[in-house]
Amino acid sequence: MPSASPELISPRSPRVAAARRLARRNFRGKERLFLAEGPQAVREAAAHRAGGDDATLVELFATVEAAERYADIIGEARAAGARVHLADEQVIEDVSTTVTPQGLVGVCRFLDTPFERILAARPKLVAVLAHVRDPGNAGTVLRCADAAGADAVVLTDASVDLYNPKAVRASVGSLFHLPVAVGVPVEQAVAGLKDAGVRILAADGAGDDDLDDELDKRTMGGPTAWVFGNEAWGLPEETRDLADAVVRVPIHGKAESLNLATAAAVCLYASARAQRASGGCRSVTES
Repeated sequence: MPSASPELISPRSPRVAAARRLARRNFRGKERLFLAEGPQAVREAAAHRAGGDDATLVELFATVEAAERYADIIGEARAAGARVHLADEQVIEDVSTTVTPQGLVGVCRFLDTPFERILAARPKLVAVLAHVRDPGNAGTVLRCADAAGADAVVLTDASVDLYNPKAVRASVGSLFHLPVAVGVPVEQAVAGLKDAGVRILAADGAGDDDLDDELDKRTMGGPTAWVFGNEAWGLPEETRDLADAVVRVPIHGKAESLNLATAAAVCLYASARAQRASGGCRSVTES
């Protein structure tokens, strides 16, 4: 059971200060550590291994109340070898990047996967985030890719930092579920995937090909990588030109468009269905 009083009282503690600095990208890169907040993310981090026998979760700050409520997570963190510190709410507020902290903040090792290792695994479904700048969207697309059963996610060098606290929160633990490569130039990502036998589809609202038509033609059953672009202006022409096809999600109602995460979910699930279908796949608009 946790002790009755917090072990870390002052926000000026060196450990607290070190964790607080991880909210800044330059410190995350220097230390190769990032923050994971809340019970879901911390539980997934405790179960994850960044490489070999090294646990991803290296340190955990918890309020006394959270330690009692989530005693199982505290036990999993300790079993993983993480240092667990009980702290008062002020310490958690100082370390946390959320408005209403949930009482658990973990310090984790970087866990991105080399792009070459992803290619060597012969992936069948990949999400490539090219020019995606919003961390919330990046994390949500990662979550969609995980839910659709994708084999990997690639963030290009023009996209947001994978370990931005907002991106980590938006992934809701999916960051710990599938391989993610970071900092890959989009040309390298596309060329490598093509060499691995993966068809490249660029998702764009102005695409020449319609997603329903692709499904009806049964062209989506093979290994596929979807390239998703910037939230505001989509994919630049030079990136679209790299793809085997530029595909739009059909708008059957009066909506002007779909946001990035919603469009990504539709595309990834369409591919997942086509790849799993027996004898092909019919249009998603058929009854």
